[in-house]
Amino acid sequence: MRRLFGAMVALASATVMISTPVSASAAQDCAVGKLSVPGAEVVSVTAAEKPGGTVEWPPGYPIPPVTDVPPYCAVTVMLTHPGAGDKVAVKVWLPVSRWTGRFQGLGGGGYSMGGWDADMATQVKLGYAVATTDGGVEANPMSPASWALDENGNVNKELLKNFASRSLHDMAVVGKAVTTQYYGRAPKYSYWNGCSTGGRQGMENAQSFPDDYDGINAVAPAINWDRFIVANLWAQVVQNEEKNRLTSCELDAFEKAAVDACDKIDGVADRVINDPRTCRYNPADLIGTKIVCEGQEVTISRADAEVVRKIWNGPRGWFGFNKGADLEWTAGPVPFEISATWVQYFIKQNPQYDVTKMSYAEYYRNFVASQVRYNSIIGADDPDLSAFRRSGGKIVTWHGTDDALIPYQGTVDYRERVARRTGNVNDFYRVFLAPGVDHCFGGPGAAPIDPLAAVVDWVEKGKAPETLPARTADGRASRNLCLYPLVPKYIGGDPNSADSFTCRKA
Repeated sequence: MRRLFGAMVALASATVMISTPVSASAAQDCAVGKLSVPGAEVVSVTAAEKPGGTVEWPPGYPIPPVTDVPPYCAVTVMLTHPGAGDKVAVKVWLPVSRWTGRFQGLGGGGYSMGGWDADMATQVKLGYAVATTDGGVEANPMSPASWALDENGNVNKELLKNFASRSLHDMAVVGKAVTTQYYGRAPKYSYWNGCSTGGRQGMENAQSFPDDYDGINAVAPAINWDRFIVANLWAQVVQNEEKNRLTSCELDAFEKAAVDACDKIDGVADRVINDPRTCRYNPADLIGTKIVCEGQEVTISRADAEVVRKIWNGPRGWFGFNKGADLEWTAGPVPFEISATWVQYFIKQNPQYDVTKMSYAEYYRNFVASQVRYNSIIGADDPDLSAFRRSGGKIVTWHGTDDALIPYQGTVDYRERVARRTGNVNDFYRVFLAPGVDHCFGGPGAAPIDPLAAVVDWVEKGKAPETLPARTADGRASRNLCLYPLVPKYIGGDPNSADSFTCRKA
C-alpha cells in the first residue's frame, strides 16, 4: 500500500509549481449551462461555491491537509454512455480569483481513475482550473471487485473501456467546457498531470486524443499494463515452484548486499545504484552468510540465492527486477493486490483464484492471456505519437530506477520505439531517469522537485528541459536528473550537491 500511496499522492508532493496568476475575466456565478459531450449523455450538473480553507486527505493517509485553499466553484457533471449502463462523474474545480488561464486534467492511481479532493485543492491553490473523473468505477485503487464483472460473471467491457480510455476524453471535453463557461474564455493552455495509472492516462491521451492537452507530465507511466501487472506476480510464482518462500528479512539481506556491492561504482557512497545496468552483483555471493531475523540466526542457502536470482532475472517476455529495488512489495507474503485482482477478475474471472499457487506453466498462460485480451484496450504503448507531435504537444516523463512495481526499462523501451518511429524524439518527448527513486517518489534517490513546471516552460516558453532539478526526500542532497540516454557522473566536490555531477553518455 505504501507504494500505491506514493502513486496517488505524488501529484501533491512532486508537481507543485510556483507561478504568478494572471488576471482572469470576472468570474460568473457558480452555475453551468447546457453541455454537449460527444458520445455521452449529460444526466445532471451541480455547482456550488466553496469557501476554500482546509481540505483533508482521505482517512488513514498520514499527510498534512491542504491549507489556505482559496474559494472555488465546484462543479460535478454526471454522464452516461448510451447502451453502457454506466454512471460517470466528472468533477471540475475553478478558483474564484487569480486563475492562471491554465486547465489541468488530474490522473489517478491503481484502479482509481481520478485524484482526491486534496489533489484538486493543491492545484486550485496554484491557479489551475482542474478536473478529474471516476470513469464510472469505484475509487478503490487496490481492487476492481465492485465493477470488473457484470451480473453474469463476465468482464464488464464498458466500464473497462471507461477506465482505459473513454472517460479521459470525456473529462477533457467537460472540463474545458465548464472552464470556458465560468471564466467567459477558453483556457489558454491545457496540461495533464499524473503518475502510475495517471502516467498511463497521460500517454493514452497523447496517443488517442492528441488535441486534448498541450503538455503532459507522465510519471512512472503504467503504459505496459497488460504485461507488468502480471509480471508483478513472478516472485510469488518462483517461490511457489521452488518451494522456498523467503522472509522479509532475507529479501532485505539480498537487497542490502546488492547495494553494498554496487553503490560506489559511481564514486559516491549514497546507497543509490546510479546506473542499475552496471550492477553485476551475484546473489550466490551471499550463500553461507548468517543473518538475524526476528531474533533467530538464519544462514542464507544456495536455494535462497537461486530464488532471488530468478526473481531478479524476471519472466520471459518482460523485464527483471532491479537489484536495488525493494522486493517486499512483490515477493512478500501477500501478493501485490492490484496484480492479484487483475488476474482474478480479468483473466480467470474467479475472485477465489489463488495467485500464490501458480506454476510456471500457469503463470505464462495468464501472462499471454493478459496481452492477447487486453493490450488493445488498456495498453498505452503505441509508439505512433505523430498526431500529438503535429499538434505541438510536449511530454515529460521521469521514472525511478528503483521502481519495483513498474520497471523503468518499460519506459526506456517505449521511448526507444518512439524514437525509431518518429526520429528527433527529444523535440517533443523527453525522458529522465531518477536513480534510487521508488514508485512515484521515495527511496534514497533524488526525485524531481517540480516536473510540471518543466512541461509548462517547454509549452509556453519553448524552453525544453535538459535536466530536471531533484532532491532527496530528507532534503539533504540535490541532483539534476539527466535527459535519457545520458547518465549522471560524479566529477568531484560535495556529493550532496548537484553541481558535483554532470550528464554524460553511459
